[in-house]
Amino acid sequence: MMMKIAVDCDDAAIDFKDEIYNYLKNAGYDITDLNYSATHDCDYPEIAFNLAETIKNKEYDRGFIFCGTGLGVAMMANKVPGVFAGTCHDVYSAERLAKSNDANVLTMGARVIGTELAKMIAEAWLKSDFQGGGSTRKVEAMHRLEKTYLK
Repeated sequence: MMMKIAVDCDDAAIDFKDEIYNYLKNAGYDITDLNYSATHDCDYPEIAFNLAETIKNKEYDRGFIFCGTGLGVAMMANKVPGVFAGTCHDVYSAERLAKSNDANVLTMGARVIGTELAKMIAEAWLKSDFQGGGSTRKVEAMHRLEKTYLK
């Protein structure tokens, strides 16, 4: 079964998002541009929250959210239970985000890196799967500790 991917961005990253979306679509990925701000008067918190909810609800397996730095959208996405987002601006971190942390959302900043590097980062993350091993207990701890605030 093909992985379903969602993507969205705020107004600081529209061209950036379009390039990454088109690259991944042309590479054969099942990717959907949520384009939340086209129908809602909102800023990055609402955009990130919307995408994170689609991940939580299992409408998509993984998601990308872009803004100026990638930081604010990661912070907001991580507020949604079951969503584990990380900001990556290099390939190694993107691989580790999947392989060691089993993250389901990757964020990047359009004002931080160029689109060619972003394409490599996106592809590396999508091609990486959680490896388990010594990271399993740490990922399980993140899920267990997250529930502390869900009571």
